[in-house]
Amino acid sequence: MCGIVGWFDQKDRRPPDRALLRAMSDALSHRGPDGDGHHFEPGLGLGHRRLAVIDLITGAQPMQSGDKNVCLTFNGEIFNFQELRHELERRGHCFATRSDTEVILEAWLEWGRDCVDHLTGQFAFALWDRRQEILFLARDRLGEKPLYYASLADQTFVFASELKGLQVHPGLDRTIDPCAVEEFFALGYIAEPRTIYRGVRQLPAGMTLTIRRGQQPEMRTYWDPAPAAIDDNELRNLDDALLERLGRIVKSQLVADVPVGAFLSGGVDSSGTMALMARQSQGPITAFTIGFNDPAFDETAYAAAVAEHYGSNHVIARMQGDELDLVETLPSIFDEPFGDSSALPSFRLMQLARKSVTVALSGDGGDELFAGYRRYGFHSREESIRRWLPGAIRRPLFGTLANLYPQLDRAPRFLRARHTFRELSADSTTGYFWNVSVVGDDMRKSLFAPGLTKSLGGYHAVDVITRHAKRAPTDDPVTIAQYVDLKSWLPSDILTKVDRTAMANSLEVRVPMLDHSFVNWALGLPSAVNRRGSEGKILLKRAFSRLVPPNVLHRPKQGFSVPLARWFRGTMGRHLDHKLSSKTGLASSDYLNSATIHRLIAGHQAGWADNSRALWLIWMFEEFMQAEQGAIPTVREQSMERTGSSHF
Repeated sequence: MCGIVGWFDQKDRRPPDRALLRAMSDALSHRGPDGDGHHFEPGLGLGHRRLAVIDLITGAQPMQSGDKNVCLTFNGEIFNFQELRHELERRGHCFATRSDTEVILEAWLEWGRDCVDHLTGQFAFALWDRRQEILFLARDRLGEKPLYYASLADQTFVFASELKGLQVHPGLDRTIDPCAVEEFFALGYIAEPRTIYRGVRQLPAGMTLTIRRGQQPEMRTYWDPAPAAIDDNELRNLDDALLERLGRIVKSQLVADVPVGAFLSGGVDSSGTMALMARQSQGPITAFTIGFNDPAFDETAYAAAVAEHYGSNHVIARMQGDELDLVETLPSIFDEPFGDSSALPSFRLMQLARKSVTVALSGDGGDELFAGYRRYGFHSREESIRRWLPGAIRRPLFGTLANLYPQLDRAPRFLRARHTFRELSADSTTGYFWNVSVVGDDMRKSLFAPGLTKSLGGYHAVDVITRHAKRAPTDDPVTIAQYVDLKSWLPSDILTKVDRTAMANSLEVRVPMLDHSFVNWALGLPSAVNRRGSEGKILLKRAFSRLVPPNVLHRPKQGFSVPLARWFRGTMGRHLDHKLSSKTGLASSDYLNSATIHRLIAGHQAGWADNSRALWLIWMFEEFMQAEQGAIPTVREQSMERTGSSHF
């Protein structure tokens, strides 16, 4: 993995500010500690920070084509680069390195903007073609690698792998986007293409952006998840087909010139992925696990059983619940509010792994592809009722029941009928939105300051779910929910968490289940093979039963989470209360209601309610706003003086 930055004059060919571009690149040094490189010419500057994984000697970037007309800065890995290289050689292309970077260059020369259709991997890159005067940006299909950009008031276009690469630029408009604040508190993340800044966007997964001087940029979707047709032979032998397909992908992702390890949580997905690695490896796999002192959240015993079964070198570390320093460091890792508390153990896991390896394989993606989340079952049952009962009856009936039923937020999901009744009173997408919301509509109304509510202008985060649900290539309710998650939750939460916590430790993480062909194959499976009653991932568990001990496969789903409720009733809660009660006041006071915050803290610590997830989001937002207030004055002043930025 690497970090990339760039500067492009959209109007003229002004010489780039070399010191500024180097500063942008240096802000990403954690993504590439093994070297840096820059390319400058009139109107253009490209930067690169390198984490060497393949072709350690000759793979330096930015890399130019043999005729010097094309230059590339690239973050990621192309897993089919060897096959592509052979194909390009047959077409007359010559290569000077063993790197996948050069394969992208030659693929551009052969296929132009369609080169991305030939790439299998995780990537974000920027390519400059001097002959056509085209700056071409591309991001991988599922959003494993990030790419942020902004069009500034002085007609320059800047991009970077992380927001911190853009924050260095004095011309960046750092005006907070109120819609991003709404999305953050509703969903726990800011959904791409939006960022916390009004003037900055993230290139969505599966899209390219082409820029020519003096012309309107062109954004194109080159891939979108879609159920694949599964042939009859595979349908008759789904277990074999799954293991054969995923095993082939795992093998391709083990290619590296540095040590490779595995994450092992003790769950189905990571256990099966490590088992497939062990099948391909010549020696024992080094596996890494994070545990907790709270037995309700600790899965180390299950992870140890899998590790022992395969003779792995198993490395375990534990979290105590007093990670205050790390909590307050998270905003500097993510550069904007990020609400997934599992970023804490994720960071510790990456930190642990980096001591031994440079690359690690993860089991992420199994829940999205094989309907493992419990919410899919709830949504399916609710959809059955929606289709059976006309809206004219359903809306008032369940709306009334929701108002009459007692609030039981701390009860198990099956006892929280008020939530179910409320979801049933709504349409499908609103119901699913309420299902996945972190801070509900009523609480957000109380939490948001009047100024924020006014600035939203009626915007509601349900739009994130609605816009994706409308484009889903299916009418099956569970597959629609999976598609929505693949377009929102996966890239903006799960993969963002993996990328930032890994790259903060200079570690590359690969996710075999997110190979795009495997994604489409999994979406094409009949829903019945994945879910039975309240249980999900039926096919995956059945296939992995050949590889993984049964006590790991057949146990209640736990998830990679932290005992947040208990922590907020201890040291963390007291620290947050003290922090938010300081004489300096809330840095987020223009956005949040302090009275509501203190009421949430008091209610949680007294045991009246479980407000831990809301408190976590408040803490993350406050830390971000404090960092914004402490930004270098000259940067903020110059940003405020500008008339604003535009985005496309």
